[in-house]
Order: sequence, then C-alpha cells, then structure tokens
Amino acid sequence: MGNYKRILLKLSGEALAGEQGFGFDEANVLNVGKQIKELVDRGVQVAIVIGGGNFMRGRACKSIERTKADSIGMLATVMNCIYVSESLRNLGLKTQVFTPFACGTFTELFSKDKAVEALNEGKVVFCGGGTGHPYFSTDTGTSLRAIELECDCIVMAKAVDGIYDSDPVLNPNAKKYDSITYTEILTKQLKAVDLTASVLCMENGMPMILFDLNIENSIVRNVLEGCTGTVVSNE
Repeated sequence: MGNYKRILLKLSGEALAGEQGFGFDEANVLNVGKQIKELVDRGVQVAIVIGGGNFMRGRACKSIERTKADSIGMLATVMNCIYVSESLRNLGLKTQVFTPFACGTFTELFSKDKAVEALNEGKVVFCGGGTGHPYFSTDTGTSLRAIELECDCIVMAKAVDGIYDSDPVLNPNAKKYDSITYTEILTKQLKAVDLTASVLCMENGMPMILFDLNIENSIVRNVLEGCTGTVVSNE
C-alpha cells in the first residue's frame, strides 16, 4: 500500500463537529484542511466525501419517513462539503463541489469527466449528496465515487483505529485486524464498513484503509507513510 496518486478521502460529519457533537468545530476542520493541503502540495489528487452525522443521520430518525430523512441527510452532506471547501480555499487550495442533484448555483452536477478534469487541474473535488438516492449510506457513495473516479484507494478516517472482530467499546478483548479481506467482512458481518460499500469495492478491486482521525497528522501519515489502522482488500 502507498504511493497513491489519487485518493478518495471519507470524513465523518462527527469529525467536523468535534467534542460539541453538532455543527462545525473550526479547529478540527482547520486541522483536517492543513493535512489535505499537505497531500495536494505533495502531488496527491484528493476527492472527498463527507458524512452528515453532525446534522442529520437519516437511518437514525424514526419520527419521519425514511426517504425524507435520507433526503435531509443528503443535504447535510452538501452543507458539510461547502463548508470544508471554503475552509480549504482559505488555505489557498482550489476546490469544486459536485452533487448528483441540482443545488442551484451552490454546486455543480456530478460528471465523471468534469470531476477528473478538476482533479487533474489540482483542485480538491468534493462529492456531496451521497448517491442521490435514499437507503444508501455515505460509505456506499464513497465507494461509488472512488470507483468512478478511478482512485487508487479509499482513505476512511474514523473515530476508531481500525476494524475489530467485535465492538471494542463493549468487548475489551476485541481483536483488531491489521488487514482483512472484503470477503471476511461480508462473511463475519462486521459493522465497521457498510456491507453494500464492501460488495462494490470487492467487485471492483478498490482497496480501503481505515484509521483513527484523532491521531496527530493521521491522514498524511496513512496516505504517505503506511496504514496505522486496517487495510481492506481482496487479498
């Protein structure tokens, strides 16, 4: 693993919110932004998908219809992309935000050709709005866009330091995997990675690394130096 020329970075909405758990923590976003800038400055093309959990997680809302809840969640990811995009621009980077549905002049409709062109121009490309359809997680949207954009790897920054055989919060003896195959994830029904996303990645040979975002400089370290968490692949 390593020597990536083009990556798809997946960030959780919670990562943007920090300890406050809602909205944006400017210090957290700035820290992530500086790491993204370092990658771009060192020649790595970066596409980004951001979850919406700092505002709305569709599947967790039981008071309204799931399709409407997911629509709100998709819009939450668009807000996150616009915010982080502007934060990166303040650091001197060029960005472009794409969505699978029209958002007026705020974003541009996703097109593989336009997104790849933007990446080749050195822009950071944001893929907001998930897949544009309900019942698909942002993990699945991440897998879809990574495959479409022919990325070398999905770089998944989490609140945990990798994939375990059981929940490490509930089981202090849980075993962490340094590497695991998609087949094992599906067979063991491990929850760290969305199963639909795992199938997409497995069928298209898209590797993934998962690691703890809260470790200092973790995005740069995992992209440029080697995975500190778990590597997921077909082998």
